Amino acid sequence: MNYDGRAIANHLLDVADKEGIEISNLALQKILFFCHVWNLVDTGEPLIKNQFEAWQHGPVLQYLYRQFRSNESAPIKNRATGLNASTGAQEIVKCDLPDSIKQRLSNVLNFYGRLKPWDLVDLSHVSGGPWDKVWNHEGKVNPGMKIQNEVIQKFYSKAVYPEKVQ
Repeated sequence: MNYDGRAIANHLLDVADKEGIEISNLALQKILFFCHVWNLVDTGEPLIKNQFEAWQHGPVLQYLYRQFRSNESAPIKNRATGLNASTGAQEIVKCDLPDSIKQRLSNVLNFYGRLKPWDLVDLSHVSGGPWDKVWNHEGKVNPGMKIQNEVIQKFYSKAVYPEKVQ
């Protein structure tokens, strides 16, 4: 099963608050990407139902970027919202996650969430990686291009799995 990126982001932000980890919009985008990566590697299924796009500073979920851009580079204190179809009101997006996914998200957050945002950018920009292949496709820059899940899974299935993420 795959989930709304806003719900996953809100879950990560809630856990980060409890763990004392401050997350900026830039860092959140990369942490979400690595959560998605390791879920693909572990289960063969995408974690997030929308595709990441290759932006200048790495993989991004555009709709989520817009939700948090007002934070600029400051730690995020608000939560992503969505329209409740029943009430017509904007509400914080949540979802029920299985314990196995909660554990994976926690492990990824505790590993990647302690890195500096620009170190996360560097990790997402790895030469020959999914972002690099889309951004530098045939030597031409193609900002906003979708990063295919199959490309992510194929590349990271060959990567060394960070021990603390397992």
